Amino acid sequence: MDLSVIVVVVVGTALIFDFTNGFHDTANAMATSIATGAMRPKVAVAVAGVLNLVGAFLSVEVAKTISSGLVDEARITPVVIFAGLVGAILWNLLTWLLGMPSSSSHALFGGLIGATLVAAGTDAVRFGTVLTKVVLPAVLSPLLAGVVALIATYLAYRITRRGEEGTVSKGFKVGQIVSASMVALAHGTNDAQKTMGIITLTLITAGVLAPNSGPPFWVILSAGLAIALGTYLGGWRIIQTLGKRVSDIQTPQGFAAESASAAVILTSSHLGFALSTTQVATGSIFGAGAGRRLASVRWGVAGQMALAWLLTLPAAAAVGAVAAWAASTGTVGTVVVAIVAVAVGAGIYALSRRKPVTAHNVNEVPAPAEKTPATTAS
Repeated sequence: MDLSVIVVVVVGTALIFDFTNGFHDTANAMATSIATGAMRPKVAVAVAGVLNLVGAFLSVEVAKTISSGLVDEARITPVVIFAGLVGAILWNLLTWLLGMPSSSSHALFGGLIGATLVAAGTDAVRFGTVLTKVVLPAVLSPLLAGVVALIATYLAYRITRRGEEGTVSKGFKVGQIVSASMVALAHGTNDAQKTMGIITLTLITAGVLAPNSGPPFWVILSAGLAIALGTYLGGWRIIQTLGKRVSDIQTPQGFAAESASAAVILTSSHLGFALSTTQVATGSIFGAGAGRRLASVRWGVAGQMALAWLLTLPAAAAVGAVAAWAASTGTVGTVVVAIVAVAVGAGIYALSRRKPVTAHNVNEVPAPAEKTPATTAS
């Protein structure tokens, strides 16, 4: 296949992944604000979309980590990157169908690593960078966000305990508009960069850019627009899970969770850590749930999420590896991978239409039977 053609295909596929990342991760910024009534669903996703686009222009450190840190760009080709993207997109679609907030970031890393292992061997994967820039942040960031949100929730209720309930609720709703907007901005800063990094890596492997180059302006703009559009269309299934099934979120908790998420994500973006914004947001919500006296946190849902997190990287890697093996046979193999990916994606979308979730019924979520008392704040 002509190199210029495959580069165009990979760039297009990367932007499709970026789009799925947007609708998959809308809940990170807006689930708690929608659940508490601080923002209307359609307004919330519109605000998140705009701020995702703005956030894409704030930093390129994460993009550089991906384009010049995770794998040896001299030993892979655009076809390998295409195979990795297929693994990431299919896992994103599957977990979106199930309403499970898995990590789009780890799906991307897993797909790329799996494809690289098959195409170029273990030496082509920089496992030291994977450990320090991906694995450790994945473990530490949700715990840190959860602790910060727990403490912030505790303090919020202590400080306002003598206040009139309606006034307190109204004040925190206004605060949530600001805090949720900061999470959306942070999400664009961190997650849009991952697609920027993949496209930049593609251009480096094709010889269009020099090694260690940063993303050009058009790459930043297109990645920002793709994730913003995906965010605007909204991932209502996952908003249901984070907004209602994790805990009974009130406005002080929502403000605390969003503030904790924004702080952790923005700091990590500045340091070049390609963390999972989904895991950070979920950790914050659990922390905020545990920080309110007599609140109920559904730890069964937490177990399901943790399982999805553990499976994401290896599952996407497995799909990426199979796609890379098939694509390595030549043009026919690459075309077959593309056709299969489109067919599976279309099948998942068809299944989703049997029970669509929209802005009108996003808050109509029955509480699960399992309720375990959370940590009390007194």
